[in-house]
Amino acid sequence: MELILERIAKRKTYTIGHLSVKGQAEPFCDTLEPTWRDYKSGAYKMKGHSAIPEGRYAVVISYSPKFREWLPILLGVPKFSGVRIHAGNTASDTEGCILVGKNREVGKVLDSRIWLRRLKQKIVGAKDRGEAVWLTVK
Repeated sequence: MELILERIAKRKTYTIGHLSVKGQAEPFCDTLEPTWRDYKSGAYKMKGHSAIPEGRYAVVISYSPKFREWLPILLGVPKFSGVRIHAGNTASDTEGCILVGKNREVGKVLDSRIWLRRLKQKIVGAKDRGEAVWLTVK
């Protein structure tokens, strides 16, 4: 299964995106990350305050001691470790991870736990079918 995160709003304090499943016409949900940085042009990562670089990353589900639940984690993110997809509503709820939900308020995603549960179900379903899961960030 290929997930695609297309960033649509790069603001000073947050980044909003659409998360889609390749082959489906409509976006699955919205995303929220910290500030986007143009790493290709020399921008640098700021711990806890940077969106992840564009690229393609393997996704698995593993147990998060911090959140005390099983969550998706991205593998192989340059200069980052422990990048998860988890619930939250504002940029202050993430230290570089991807929050999922619906962007119905400026700078926020709402109903995050609902969308996280739905996304985990899709990922587990793909894994149960023997499919690798990838996230392409644009």
